[in-house]
Formats: sequence, C-alpha cells, structure tokens
Amino acid sequence: MQAAAGEIEAALDMLLPRQPGPEAPLFEAMRHAALGGGKRLRPFLTIQCGRLFDVGMAQLRQVGSAIECVHVYSLVHDDLPAMDNDDLRHGKPTVHCAFDEATAILAGDALLTFAFGLLVRPDTHADPFVRCELIARLAAAAGARGMVGGQMMDLRADTYDHTIETVTRLQRLKTGALIAFACEAGGLMAKASPRAMSALNGFAHDLGLAFQITDDLLDVNGEEGRMGKAARKDKGAGKATVVEILGPERARDQARRLAAQAMHHLDLFDERADLLRAVAEFAVERDH
Repeated sequence: MQAAAGEIEAALDMLLPRQPGPEAPLFEAMRHAALGGGKRLRPFLTIQCGRLFDVGMAQLRQVGSAIECVHVYSLVHDDLPAMDNDDLRHGKPTVHCAFDEATAILAGDALLTFAFGLLVRPDTHADPFVRCELIARLAAAAGARGMVGGQMMDLRADTYDHTIETVTRLQRLKTGALIAFACEAGGLMAKASPRAMSALNGFAHDLGLAFQITDDLLDVNGEEGRMGKAARKDKGAGKATVVEILGPERARDQARRLAAQAMHHLDLFDERADLLRAVAEFAVERDH
C-alpha cells in the first residue's frame, strides 16, 4: 500500500501542477487536498485488481488517480461547515480552513471534473468503449445513487429510524460504491469475465462495509493524533452507524465477519489475490 500510495502521490503531483495567474489559489487548494496524506486505498485496490489480469501499470495508475480525485473531492466537500464541519484532515487543516469556503467548494468541483477528464484520455485505455464504461460506472458510483446519495442520507440521519438495514444501505452508498468501482475498474480494463467481475464486486461490497464499520469504531475509540482527523464526532452529531446500533464489540465482530467474507470471494484468483486478502485484514485491524 505504501508503494502504491507513492505511485499515486507522484502521479497526482505531476497531473496537478501549480498554475500562475488569478486562478492560482484554486490549483493550490486542489494540491493541498490531494497531496501529502491518505491511505490511497481506492487506487491501491484498482492497481491490485488490475494486476490480477495483467493490466499495464501506467493505465492503472491513471485510473487510480482519477478515483482518488473523486474521493478527495468528496472529503473536501464533506469537511465544509454546511456538512461535517471538520477542521483537520490527514493531519493538516481542511481546505476551507487553509483557504476559505468558496475556494474549497471550487477545488472539490475541479477535482471531480478533472477525474472524468483523466478517464476519457486515450492513454487511459486504447478501447473507447472501455473508457466510456469506466466513465459511466464512476458517474454512477459517485452520484445521487451512490456516494452523494449516501452523504444525503448521513446528513438527514435524524429524520429516520436507525435500523441495521438503513445504516448498511447508507454505508454501501457513501463508502462502498466508490470502493466497488475501484475494484471493478481493474476488471473492466481487462474485459474480465462475468464470473471474475462478480467476484470483484462481492469482495468490494464486503470490504467497503468492513472498512466503514472500522472507521466508525475509530471515531469512538481512536486517537486524534494517530488518525489525523477529529475523533468522537459521530455520536455528538447523531450520525447513524453500525456501532451505535450494535455496540462496539458486536460491531467489531461484524466487521471481522465481513472481512472474512470478502476474502472468500477471492478464491477464484488463488494466491494472485493475497495482497487483496491482506487489505481485508488491514481494513478491520488498522488504528487510523
């Protein structure tokens, strides 16, 4: 993961250069958001899933960078005072604190649109139909029936009953949809079989839920300095979480069961998927 994170950091540094002129603060805000932090989990998943089918590293790095731009844009907007109102992200001030709210909104907008510009480039994939499929699936994962819809549910969590079904749906949309696309992208680039795509989707589904439950556990028990962001905010904000419903111990149990299920989906790929299995373990045992 560290090696993949380094690859994506270098790629984003090159893809998001500083610009002179009146729009310079926008590019600085984009770089502030995208560089110098984060686990780069989603591009790592794209790289590892693509390697199962021998997709080229340059192509995987480009698609992974696009996915990371969408993820980062979502964090920039989620951190705004109108939403989660956070002032710390990856151990440094959030974009609206380092710059201002208007610049943060524009930086998020720019990162989102930049991601689709990356996917449409011919050097992302030689086949234009594959590029169109990547764009369509990313749009679905990031939009109203995916990540943005999940954020809307999160913001309105005080208006509905917090059942395990509604919370699971929220997490599947807000976190799981983009993780699912990150996994599927590697298979799409290789024109993988329906069976292989189904295995990647099942892995991603269970991994995304396990990852979010662990995030919620860290919000309850984590150390702010270690996590690089504020802790113990969900309870105060009345957020709907599996931890709130099941309690910490049962929630951790559920996360570990989901991680085990995620690994089982990878049986089709034998030892080639060992790094992906390790990620499922990392998702539930991490401390940040």
